[in-house]
Amino acid sequence: MDEREALVSGQNPFVAVLSCSDSRIAPEYAFDTARGDLFAIRVAGNFVTDEGLASIEYGVAVLGAPLILVLGHESCGAIEAGIKAVKDHTVFPGHIPKLTDALKSSVETVLKQPGDLVENATVQNVKNSVERLKKATPLLTDALGKGNLKIVGGIYRLATGKVELIA
Repeated sequence: MDEREALVSGQNPFVAVLSCSDSRIAPEYAFDTARGDLFAIRVAGNFVTDEGLASIEYGVAVLGAPLILVLGHESCGAIEAGIKAVKDHTVFPGHIPKLTDALKSSVETVLKQPGDLVENATVQNVKNSVERLKKATPLLTDALGKGNLKIVGGIYRLATGKVELIA
C-alpha cells in the first residue's frame, strides 16, 4: 500500500510545526519526513496567531501530536522587515504591518545586544513564540502539565539544512 492510500483514513503526526512561509524552508524536508508525519502551520515570521494557535490545538488535542516545534530560519525576510519597522520606522503596504507589528517585541528585546541583529531577533522570536505557546491555552498547559506534550524551538540553517534547537 502506498503512503497516500495509508493516509486516506486519517493522520497521526508526531509533531506540530509552526514555521515560516519562506519557500526555502520545507519542514518535511528539513526532518526527512513523509506525508502524515508533520502537522504544519506556516506564517511569515513563524509567530503565533489566533488561527495558528487554533490549528496547533487541533494538532495536539485531536491528532495527538506530542510535540510542538517553533521553527525559525536564517535570513528571514519577515524578521528583516520587523527590524526596518523598528529601526527606520518603515511602513509597509497592505497588511504587511500585521507581520512587522507581531515581530516588534522580539526586535526591540535584542536591539542593543552585540552580534548580528537579524540572527538575534530570529532567535528571540522563536523563544517568544515557545513561551507564548507554553502559556497560551488551558488545552496546551494541561497537556504540558500531564507530560503529554513538549514545546521546543529551533533555527533552520539554510546553508547546511540542519536544525539547531535553541529553546
